[in-house]
Amino acid sequence: MWLPFIEQVLNIDLPEDNGGQFADTVTSVMLLGGTDVDRRQFLAASAAVGLDALDLPDAEAVTRRANRPGPINVGMGEVAAVRTMTTTLGDAASELGGGHARHLAVRYLTVDVNRWLDGHYTERVGRELFAATSELVHLIGWMARDEGNQGLSQKYHLHSYRLAAEAGENELAATALRGLADQAIDLGHIPTAVRLAEACEQRGRKLTNPKVLAYYRNTYARAAAADGDHTTAAKLLTSAQAAIEHAPALPGQSWASHYSHGRWAHESGMIHAKLGDLAAAEEHLHLALDIHGLDRKRTRAIVLADLGHVQLKRGNTETALATWSAFLDCADGVQSVRINDGLTNIAARLPSIPDSPAAAELGERIAARA
Repeated sequence: MWLPFIEQVLNIDLPEDNGGQFADTVTSVMLLGGTDVDRRQFLAASAAVGLDALDLPDAEAVTRRANRPGPINVGMGEVAAVRTMTTTLGDAASELGGGHARHLAVRYLTVDVNRWLDGHYTERVGRELFAATSELVHLIGWMARDEGNQGLSQKYHLHSYRLAAEAGENELAATALRGLADQAIDLGHIPTAVRLAEACEQRGRKLTNPKVLAYYRNTYARAAAADGDHTTAAKLLTSAQAAIEHAPALPGQSWASHYSHGRWAHESGMIHAKLGDLAAAEEHLHLALDIHGLDRKRTRAIVLADLGHVQLKRGNTETALATWSAFLDCADGVQSVRINDGLTNIAARLPSIPDSPAAAELGERIAARA
C-alpha cells in the first residue's frame, strides 16, 4: 500500500476506484486521535495508509475555517501554547522514548487544540494554528513509531503533511515527507523511500536553514545507500556535511532546525557503514558521542548500540562488548522500539562470541530485562 501513497504525494494519478472522499484534514485528524485514545481500535494496525486518506491537500482549508463564528476567540497566544506543549512533550519523548506520554499528546490534540481549531480566528492566525497543529501531529506520529506502531505513525505523518501543506508551510511539509521516507527505509520499502526522500529534498531546496538542508540531504543519502546507489549517497553526504558545517550550534524553533551536529554525525556514520566504510562510520559515531555530545538518554543509547555493531564488524570484539554494556546502562528506563531492536540485535550476535566472560555477562543482563 506504500506505492499509492507515494503516487499521491508526487501528484501521480491514482485509479478512480480508490475509495470515498477524504474528510477535511482537521476533522480527519481529530477522528484519528479520538480513536487512538481507545487503543483497542489499533491492535491490528497495518503498515499501510488507506487509499481514502490519499487525496491532495485542500488549498482552501484555512480560508473556509477563518472568520467563521466559533465558541471562543483564538489568537497567537493559543498558537504559542500549542508550540510550547509540543516542545515540552517532545523533550520528554526524546529523553525517555515515544512510549512515554503519547496519550497526553493525543488528549491535548483532541481536546484543547480541537477546541481552538473550531474557534473564531483570522486567516493569518489560522495558518499559524494549522502549522502548530502539524508539528504536534508530527510528534505524535514519531511517538507512535517509537512505540513500534508503524501503521498509526504513518497516518499521523500523512495528516501532518496535509496540515502543513494547507498552512503553506514548506518546511513542515518536507519534514513530514522526511519522516515517511525514514520509516519506509526501516520497513524495507526502498524504492518508495527513495522517491519520498527525493521529494523531501527537492522541497527543501527552497529553504536556507543549513540544519534543515543537512537533515533532508542525509535522509536522501540514507535512502540512496539502502538502494545501492553509492554515487548519489556519497554526493549527498558531502552536501549534507557542507550544510551542517555552516549551521549554528543552538537549535532553532522548528522540528528540522533541531537537527543537531550530533544527530548529523550519527546518521552520517550509519550511512558510511551501509556504504562499507567502517572506519569512517566509527569515526562519525565517536564524533557524535564524544565531541558533539548527545544529552538525551534515548539518542545516546541508540548511538552506542550502533557503534558496538560497527566495532564488532571491524574485529574489535572486546571494545564492542564494552560499548554494548554502556548501551545497557544508558537504555535503562527508556521505552522505545529502537532500544528493543538494539537489545534483540545484540543478543543475536552474542552466541558468535564464545568463551567470553564479558559476552556471557552481557547476555545475562539482556535476559534480565525481558
